[in-house]
Amino acid sequence: MNISDKKFTISIDLMGGDNSPDKTLEGVDLFIKRNKDKKDYFFYLFGNSDLVIDKIKKLKYLKSNYKLVDTKVVVSNDLSPMAALKKGKGSSMWESIQSQISKNTDVTLSAGNTGVLFVMSKMILKMLEGIDRPALAGLWPSDKGMNLVLDLGANVECSEKNLIDFSEMGSALYRSLFPNEEVKVSLLNIGSEELKGTEVLKNAYSKLKTLENMGDFKFVGYVEGNQITSNISNVIVTDGFTGNVALKTAEGVANFLTKNLKKYLTENLFSKLSILFSYFSLKKFRDKLDPRKYNGAIFLGLKGPVVKSHGATDSLGFSYSVELCYKIAKGNLNQKIKKNLENVKNLNEKG
Repeated sequence: MNISDKKFTISIDLMGGDNSPDKTLEGVDLFIKRNKDKKDYFFYLFGNSDLVIDKIKKLKYLKSNYKLVDTKVVVSNDLSPMAALKKGKGSSMWESIQSQISKNTDVTLSAGNTGVLFVMSKMILKMLEGIDRPALAGLWPSDKGMNLVLDLGANVECSEKNLIDFSEMGSALYRSLFPNEEVKVSLLNIGSEELKGTEVLKNAYSKLKTLENMGDFKFVGYVEGNQITSNISNVIVTDGFTGNVALKTAEGVANFLTKNLKKYLTENLFSKLSILFSYFSLKKFRDKLDPRKYNGAIFLGLKGPVVKSHGATDSLGFSYSVELCYKIAKGNLNQKIKKNLENVKNLNEKG
């Protein structure tokens, strides 16, 4: 089959997250609206047919490009991962992950409980050979488009091997999402000088300089926290503790800026008039910081890609998670990861 004839199949847990299945179905519909000129995607939708069928009939764009799989069990956000494993078999989340094996689908998307989704995904799909820890990767707005940051919380502590694995997996993901861009990998550190940082960082730095010669990425060294949104690097690698703190800090600052900008621009008549003259610039600013456009964290290191949408996002945010899944499937992510990991294996055998 030609790549042009292939249908990229996306499995979606319709029931996970707030306001589902309304927001998940509307999100799929919005994705199709933006991509209605493309015919190379197909959806497997997992949810309670009693709640879903009538809602699908009201959608404008979701018509013949899907198959609904009836699943009556829903994984509650209140369940612990272990409890969910006992009660979650046959659920919309479980079956959407399992479909990568049973239906050979390309990627799974859920807005359900992150911990449960991670544990289920790891149990069903298993880890890639050579990977002992998965990573959680996310998109980040930058000066010239988007950067990728990992790990965002899956691993509080990391070894140099983990950081190297994350670099190779992250570079494969970035190349899948942005095939025309040069991949530039960096390590997040407290300074840009080569001698700064922990021994783990220094050892990873040394090995990444060698791996750069394999051609998977350009290694640009260290970046600091204030350079995450710059164009120095587009794949920023760190441990999950640091990455999660950086993510939450960035989200807080973005919310602070947009909230206070709105407050000060509406506090008097003069400031309200100024909005008329700067409307389009302010709209661009708001859109750049809109977290819904960067919605979707990717579990890397599994034998199949799984994307986690923010549970509280709306239908627009969910539609961008669907977009992310489409790009991952089209970019043949796991084949790229396997190729990159072969280079790590070869380097270790030589060294």
